[in-house]
Amino acid sequence: MSRFAALWIWLFALWLLLTWTLTVEQWVVGALVAAVVAVAFAPLGAVIRPWRLGPRRLWQLGRLVATALCRTAVANARLAARIWSPHPRPRSGMLVVPTNARSVAEFTTVGVLTSLIVDNQLVDVHRDGHRLQYHAVWVSDEDPMRNRTRINAPVEDLVIGEDLIARESR
Repeated sequence: MSRFAALWIWLFALWLLLTWTLTVEQWVVGALVAAVVAVAFAPLGAVIRPWRLGPRRLWQLGRLVATALCRTAVANARLAARIWSPHPRPRSGMLVVPTNARSVAEFTTVGVLTSLIVDNQLVDVHRDGHRLQYHAVWVSDEDPMRNRTRINAPVEDLVIGEDLIARESR
């Protein structure tokens, strides 16, 4: 029951954030949609209880959001500069980089957040080999460790190193 309640709270908060409308009808529809989705997804795994979020975890989550937003803005500006350059010569390619992610939740979080940054899109995950494969817009180096430092380490270190993923989901 607490897994359902935690998931419902997160989903309802997401609904309010995405719709940004404060009408009774929107709240009722959001509550119903959140309940249906929570019933469907609650059996799939652990959920961080919102009432267990302390100042430390909120600070870590804020740092992760700020890092992802800053990296996205810089990547968008870099891509726009490449597109608007007089003779754009794309140097796209595939990169395989090591990862410290071990659980499904860690792989998912790192994969989704790094794919939001337009420089690289996650293509494949090799869980047993602890590697991620990306399609890169601009390949400047083929060294796996330097690419990890550039691509997934800034996000991954905040997700895994700061213990943002619930212990139950590991």
